[in-house]
Amino acid sequence: MSDHTQRHPPSADLSGDALPPVEQHARQYEAVRNAHETELIEDYVELIGDLIKHRGEARAADIATRMAVSQATVSKMIRRLNDLGLVTNKPYRSLFLTETGEQMAKTSRTRHDIVLHFLRALGVTDSTARIDAEGMEHHVSDETLAIMQALIKKQR
Repeated sequence: MSDHTQRHPPSADLSGDALPPVEQHARQYEAVRNAHETELIEDYVELIGDLIKHRGEARAADIATRMAVSQATVSKMIRRLNDLGLVTNKPYRSLFLTETGEQMAKTSRTRHDIVLHFLRALGVTDSTARIDAEGMEHHVSDETLAIMQALIKKQR
């Protein structure tokens, strides 16, 4: 594909699309920036919560393996999570979520599950839905999540 060829979904009708008003456009980009700021933190906290729930402990080595990053990267993030008051840990010991960390993990897990179940309800394959939900959960509004959840409940 050349640099001059634009990529659009095959069924996208772009003829009616117009730029939104400036204020709305600015809010859209601000929302995305804010989501990106917390996305990685939420992913780590959610994974730590999942590891504790399913394995009884969360170790840095397990986090590194599951996130496909180095242990040095995990160590740096653990220090950041510690500074933010989301986890506690001692050298060479498992990680524990603080009350604030537990709440963040629960909220993140709930958002993730809603998006995942919604994508599955649309007919998206499980493997694709899992990949897509991992990024989408951080970027959908509470309003959109509520509508997704209502549609999932209707379908059941």
